[in-house]
Amino acid sequence: MKPFLILQLRPETDASDDEFQAFLSKGGLAHNEVHRIRLDQEDIPAELSLEDYAGVIVGGGPGCVSDAPGKKSPIEAKIEADCLALMPDITKRDMPFLGCCYGIGILGHHLDPGAVSKEKYGEPVSATDCRLTEDGATDPLLTGIPDKFEAFVGHKEAMQTLPKGCAHLVMSERCPFQMIRYGKNVYATQFHPEADAGNFETRIGIYKHHGYFPPEEADALVEMVHAANVHAPAQILRNFVARYRA
Repeated sequence: MKPFLILQLRPETDASDDEFQAFLSKGGLAHNEVHRIRLDQEDIPAELSLEDYAGVIVGGGPGCVSDAPGKKSPIEAKIEADCLALMPDITKRDMPFLGCCYGIGILGHHLDPGAVSKEKYGEPVSATDCRLTEDGATDPLLTGIPDKFEAFVGHKEAMQTLPKGCAHLVMSERCPFQMIRYGKNVYATQFHPEADAGNFETRIGIYKHHGYFPPEEADALVEMVHAANVHAPAQILRNFVARYRA
């Protein structure tokens, strides 16, 4: 069986390790079924071939693809360039791909550089109300997902328009493009399908000085995420792994 390639973008080790374990547990993956690359610490090997993988999963991170080059740290610029370098081959092959939060920015920017910005639709750290679109109701990755569900979000930029060739699968009132599909197998979510309340509590502690929310609100946000009813999104990750692991 081919492994899944997991690309991580978080330069904070605690956040990266927590996210990685979430991908494994929510996806039903064992360590020997994945190849993990922390892009803040290592380069994508020159000899890497996408043919060797069952699919690609991209995690979240504090960077924004819509930021001007001068506003990106060297590590953010490096991570972005590495991810974008893989997208032409992924979309050409229609390779199984699941981009989570930052991943929708990468996919959207690759397909249409003007599609992602901070103009509208940014969301504070919260559990947002999502619902399936007509296309989403019949998509195999959303099998078992109720028509309406809550999902954890927290992002400064968002997809403003749907790029050509994409299907719109999940929406919310605050951010219309919560999940999309390009072709048949390339997916991206604005929300975090891997995150439960514990994962978000960890991230609230790590990122409370990164501009997502006033630091003094951290305790209240932790209470909020534990009170939220966020369970359905993990099924998307399980469906992705189950569909493509063979």
